[in-house]
Amino acid sequence: MRVRIIACFAAVLSLLFVAGCKESEKSGLTIKKGVLQVGMEVGYPPMEYLDEDGVTPIGFDVDMAEKIAEKLGLELQIHDTAWDGIFASLDSNRYDCIISAVSITPDRQEQYNLTEAYVANKICIVTAKNLGIKSPDDLKGHKVAVQTETTANDYINKMIDEGKFIEDDLLVYDKIIQSFDELKIGRVDAVLVDNVVASYYIGDDKDDFSVVWTNSEAEPMAICLKKGNDKLTEAIDRAIDEIYEEGTFEELAIKHFGKENTVAIR
Repeated sequence: MRVRIIACFAAVLSLLFVAGCKESEKSGLTIKKGVLQVGMEVGYPPMEYLDEDGVTPIGFDVDMAEKIAEKLGLELQIHDTAWDGIFASLDSNRYDCIISAVSITPDRQEQYNLTEAYVANKICIVTAKNLGIKSPDDLKGHKVAVQTETTANDYINKMIDEGKFIEDDLLVYDKIIQSFDELKIGRVDAVLVDNVVASYYIGDDKDDFSVVWTNSEAEPMAICLKKGNDKLTEAIDRAIDEIYEEGTFEELAIKHFGKENTVAIR
């Protein structure tokens, strides 16, 4: 639901006054008055991806963004942005925030405002069965695919630095779907990815592919804003709290993941 305040109450002076106050309150909250502009890499199912028409963004984060905009009394506008440029575009004020499966990391906490976590998440390994891969220690000597500039990419790069993996065996792609396409045709042996995405891509291939390892360290996801944008950060935090408290989060989780307890952070 996309919301724009003020319209049909013009005949009632008192309600018009209240609506005018609300409009005044939200001016300055976002870059464009009355609009929440969201950066999103629309290619990370089931978090955000395109519907069958190839145009309409759908997914868990899309629904969350719509609910947050509704809570703030703002119209939602989504900017589909490549992941490798999504933070730079936030820095240059192309949009107000990123709602796109952003894992909380120390570097991001230092450089940006991050809301409270709204989705639970961990890195995992997806592989074809019977390859003997059971943990990151078994990846050496195998071809591994990741999406560029993700925390999975950071994880494997750290392994390379520590001599636990060979750089030549790492294949890095712009879109996560490319990593899974390579796994399905046998060009790579494993994909390192967020577990909120892994089950979606395995889909009906559970007999051939499986999650063989999940990191013990949590990587919960948050909404990312420019450093110092405290007013909007606090407003979004309140909206997230309301979405949880009223049961809407559970509804969205079941819709997109099947089981609420796989992604709920509280």
